[in-house]
Amino acid sequence: MELPFPPVSREEDVQARAPRYPGEDTKPTTRREIWGWYAYGIAAEVFAVCGVGSFLPLTLEQLARERGFLQTSHLPCVGPGSPSATGEDNDEQCVVPLMGLQINTASFAMYTFSLAVLVQALTLISFSALADYGMPSASQSPTQPLLTNQPPNQPGNNRKTLLLSFGFLGAFTSMLFVFVTPSVFPLGAVLVVIGVVCLGSSFVVLNSFLPVLVANDPSIEHETKESEELHSLNTDSDGHSRTSVDLEELPRLRPATDAGTSPELQLSTRISSQGVGLGYCAAVFVQILSILLLFGLSKTSLPQIAPTLPLRFVLLLVGGWWFLFTLVSRSWLRNRPGPPLESTHGLSRPRATLHLITFAWKSLWHTTKIAFQLREVVLFLIAWFLLSDAIATVSGTAILFARTELKMSTTSIALLSITATVSGMSGAFLWPLVSRHFGLKSNHTIMLCIALFELIPLYGMLAYIPLFKRWGVIGLQQPWEIYPLGVVHGIVSGGLASYCRSFFGLLIPPGSEAAFYALYAATDKGSSFIGPAIVGGLIDATGQVRSGFFFIAVLIVLPIPLVWMVDAEKGRREGVAVAEKLDGDGDVDGDWERGEEGEGLLRG
Repeated sequence: MELPFPPVSREEDVQARAPRYPGEDTKPTTRREIWGWYAYGIAAEVFAVCGVGSFLPLTLEQLARERGFLQTSHLPCVGPGSPSATGEDNDEQCVVPLMGLQINTASFAMYTFSLAVLVQALTLISFSALADYGMPSASQSPTQPLLTNQPPNQPGNNRKTLLLSFGFLGAFTSMLFVFVTPSVFPLGAVLVVIGVVCLGSSFVVLNSFLPVLVANDPSIEHETKESEELHSLNTDSDGHSRTSVDLEELPRLRPATDAGTSPELQLSTRISSQGVGLGYCAAVFVQILSILLLFGLSKTSLPQIAPTLPLRFVLLLVGGWWFLFTLVSRSWLRNRPGPPLESTHGLSRPRATLHLITFAWKSLWHTTKIAFQLREVVLFLIAWFLLSDAIATVSGTAILFARTELKMSTTSIALLSITATVSGMSGAFLWPLVSRHFGLKSNHTIMLCIALFELIPLYGMLAYIPLFKRWGVIGLQQPWEIYPLGVVHGIVSGGLASYCRSFFGLLIPPGSEAAFYALYAATDKGSSFIGPAIVGGLIDATGQVRSGFFFIAVLIVLPIPLVWMVDAEKGRREGVAVAEKLDGDGDVDGDWERGEEGEGLLRG
């Protein structure tokens, strides 16, 4: 496989670019570091695909089903005395009592994931922006450091520390599922919330590494010269800082290629696509191992003793994989610290922790104020708000639809997941080739992916047409029909995952990667709890998962005109201009209360 940049024999042979703040790590990006970045995608993508996208919804639904009863007859849904045990067909809803309510077992899974992404959004807002900064000095006494042994106002390794913390916690959460039984099925929902929070938050931090790796990549030959030009533009002949930069000067700083795409965007897209592809490869491998594990356990008495135990052993395998490759990232990925944050010297531990969380929310607010002055960023974030909700809703709905309405077995659903994952892997590698062959801009490629994505709910809605309903086929009425749609879903998801991430990275003001990716993820997770909650409500109201296709069909098409309106090159120039202005005077909108916090967020 072709690597994202030419091999470098010795790191010291490559000239580092000028640092943007004291203590910045500007050592050239190495092949080992790129593979350290890939390693975490290989680790966590397995949980995203095999866990969140496949076995976790099934496990939650099955745990609830084993404690549930049929809504009208009040017979148990499974086990002795259930209609399924006597071979009878029964279309009654299986509901489970929870907090005084009777909830459809499929809705229970949808509501759980809706809550998970909501908590995830709050968590990543509270912590992820800190990845932009060094750890502030704090101590219980003036002579006893509390949070770090580094001297005050020195860069730290927040970015890597957060990545590893979320990774290891999420891995242990997945492994703990082996102890969850139907009698304590709400505990499974708690573990799902924790695991999903760790997954999304760690990906936010991982994404924040990408612009930094690209900026220090030795293949970007003009980077060092460009940094010097940016620095010279920000100082006058006496060496004093200038407070602004002329937009007319910016196009010469980062020249685009003949194809109209900057080298940074090309490299970012390439690394991002390969990272997604490798993650999907790992997910396929682990999914195959999971099927073999399920097949082997089916030959034992375990499924009769505890029907969910095979699924829980799979989640144990997934968590172990996540833990193992997080260790690889720990060894290979550099810290790449951000600029120092204001000192919290002398604060007690609770006050220091509160200070960090408060600063993160202030940072998000400041980032939002900056983002509202960048038209292209605003357009893309609104589009991403809608698109990410559609992606999350389709994934969860498809698994539960296959289980509850198509009556597919766990192995068949795992094969469906493999089909979608292999297609996603192919999409991640093939979409850049398709884009280059047809000369498509990044936003045009994203629009094409969205148009293909719309085919999924439209096809499912065909079953409402009387002719197809009488046929008993077409419109997802037979299990085999879902596999071609799984191919479409995978190809589209692979393209959207890589292109949206790298496309947004181009629009970010330099020096604020983690803060803006936190806003990106907050936009993602701030919307992704809406769709599953609405679909869960539709399931409770109608008793059918298929009813959610109408909502999904409308949701998918809404981002297309917004993505079409985004001008990437204009957004890139505006981002550099804002970063330079903040570096000069720390005031863009005239409403910053503290220069250190405001300027630190987007320090150039």
